[in-house]
Amino acid sequence: MDYMQQTVKNICGTDTGNRQLKLVNFEAHDNHAAHDTEGLSKQHLVVRRGRPFKIQLLFGQGWNPHAQILVLEVWLGDMSEKFQAHFSGDQFDPERWSARIFSDDVTLQSVTIHICSPVLSSVGLYHLQLHIMTSSSRISYLVGSFVLLCNPWLKDDPVYMPLDAQIGEYITSDYGVLFMGSHSNVSRRPWSFGQYEPGVLEACLQLLQVSPQHLSDKNRDYSRRADPVYLSRVICAMVNCNDDLGILTGKWSGSYKDGVRPTDWSGSADILHRWVSSNCNPVRYGQCWVFASVLCTVMRVLGIPSRVVTVFNAAHDTDSNTTIEEYYSSTGEKLNISKDSIWNFHVWVECWMRRPDLGPEFDGWQVVDPTPQERSGGIFRCGPCPVVAVQQHCFSTPYDTPFIYASVDADVVRLILRNGQVVGRKVDSEQVGQLIYTKSIGSDKPQNLARTYKGPQPSDSPPVSGMLGQPRSLMMSEKCTTYSRSCLMSGSAVSHEEASSDLEVSLNVDGEPTVGENIAICVTVTNRSGGPRDLMVHLDAQLKEYNSSAQQSFWKEQKEVHIQPDDVLKLRHTIPSSEHESVLAGDDMVNVAVVVKDVRAKERVLDTQEFSMSSPQITIEIEGGDSIEMRKEYTAQVSFTNTFPKTLNRAVLTVEGFGLLQDKQEARLTLLQPGDKIEKKVSITATSPGTKVLIATFSHSNSPSVVSRCFHKVSITRE
Repeated sequence: MDYMQQTVKNICGTDTGNRQLKLVNFEAHDNHAAHDTEGLSKQHLVVRRGRPFKIQLLFGQGWNPHAQILVLEVWLGDMSEKFQAHFSGDQFDPERWSARIFSDDVTLQSVTIHICSPVLSSVGLYHLQLHIMTSSSRISYLVGSFVLLCNPWLKDDPVYMPLDAQIGEYITSDYGVLFMGSHSNVSRRPWSFGQYEPGVLEACLQLLQVSPQHLSDKNRDYSRRADPVYLSRVICAMVNCNDDLGILTGKWSGSYKDGVRPTDWSGSADILHRWVSSNCNPVRYGQCWVFASVLCTVMRVLGIPSRVVTVFNAAHDTDSNTTIEEYYSSTGEKLNISKDSIWNFHVWVECWMRRPDLGPEFDGWQVVDPTPQERSGGIFRCGPCPVVAVQQHCFSTPYDTPFIYASVDADVVRLILRNGQVVGRKVDSEQVGQLIYTKSIGSDKPQNLARTYKGPQPSDSPPVSGMLGQPRSLMMSEKCTTYSRSCLMSGSAVSHEEASSDLEVSLNVDGEPTVGENIAICVTVTNRSGGPRDLMVHLDAQLKEYNSSAQQSFWKEQKEVHIQPDDVLKLRHTIPSSEHESVLAGDDMVNVAVVVKDVRAKERVLDTQEFSMSSPQITIEIEGGDSIEMRKEYTAQVSFTNTFPKTLNRAVLTVEGFGLLQDKQEARLTLLQPGDKIEKKVSITATSPGTKVLIATFSHSNSPSVVSRCFHKVSITRE
């Protein structure tokens, strides 16, 4: 039955017929417009706390206000509250449920009641009853149900945001941009948060109903849902499935054949639908940006302003000492010894709320991280942690401030090992958290939040695409103190005097490394001493996951050079495409290191760079432009041109898009010659408004995985 008008059910008392309540109109169109909830649900009336909504009561033969009073009762689970409806003139009570009666009908067959919830009402699905009472009788009706959400438009609500532009970006917008890659080569991809997809709000409510907190004590959970701090902590844990009936299973390596590769997701709605349809079994698979994007969707649906944030060079500090140890061999190979790691990028969520549990100085953006890394209160979750607490080093501030601080501002200690002994040490205090990006308001451009986490920075400007940041040299000497392998394996910090050197080295990767093309590297060696030097130059390149240590080297090179006093040498090296095409695919990360050794002095200097591989371009063009109307059919033309200098075998171009295409569609070619094009024309139709994403991928048998991936934003307007 449509929720706008419902025939009521008599649940208590004797109905005399002449004053029988016949119908209730929930005035959904007007209420949704007034509460900024249009499109969130086709099943329920959705309203925001602290703001009145109206219902119309239709009686059989009128209602006598002199003999009967109208009492409303709202139920949330087993908890209920009754309140009498008064004629207009009485003010709404911000701390209690209240109702006012309006009627222009002298027969009082039609009565409009405005109902207002307290500002600090709990989020959830409420049931509404009406009691018609006299001095000696009561007739009760089950009127219907409604969903109550937080209200960022209301000043007294803890999630209040002062600017409409902020609310538009962080609540009502169903579209976002995820920043990924490396700090030197930032890539971006659109994401459809999908608040307005059918069933998404209901999935978010179900998430609350199956949480451990609710299953163990329903009434306590219901009563605490008024607090956005509590809500964010519960939902954060429920997005991953490590401790509960959560939404996503995380996986960072191995085969993904029994699920969906994390890189293949483009929106939250598909994930939430799969979770609900599987009876709350976890969806396979997610990684940090998927966890964060789904969390952002749930929080926006519940009315808590949220945004997805990417930290580039994010530290994962396992031993809580705010220091990350990295180890290299004497030939530049990065070694997998430390339990700590630096993720090339890590994605979490910031939620906007007041913190009455901490004081007004900690109000504002709070970090909430659902990726299962470390436990908080015994559960895999993180936050809410005030961003200002990170900036001001208030490590005792709940929740998880030291872990978040280390993620954005830990020191990196780089150690060179030779025969199991430490031959050098250098502290890098700048690498971690070099960029902290979120989508700008009203624009797809990045906004750098590093200042909010770390105080004023030298520059908030994003890097030019394809230009790697200025490298830092790392001097090592065999004269340094020797340490046992057991000490190294424990991750203990090495403390000794860092020697100075007149030998400097820097490593730069030219341009924007692209799959299928040669990678050009320039090593610059500077001799500031007064004598000549004979040097051995070692270079090493390794594939690495964005969130873990480097894998086995796929390219090595060494060279002997002689350098004069006060001279500068530029050594150019090339990693041929033939040596990495079977190893690297689009968006893969590469660690390149150079170690320069003075043959006579046994002195070593090292520099490293990590970068992401760019992909050849896939073109997507939609007939009539990227803004389409609901329920109308449009044509999308997708194509890929082989820019490689060789023929590609068994080429596959795949197109998909949740909310636009029913199933994946493919084009296949046995041979794709250099310069030739593979194309696929598809028909797309949108059934709901908002923003959708078309995804196209290209692969061929010469490569181990997808070579190129394209995400194309499509804006859907109502008919």
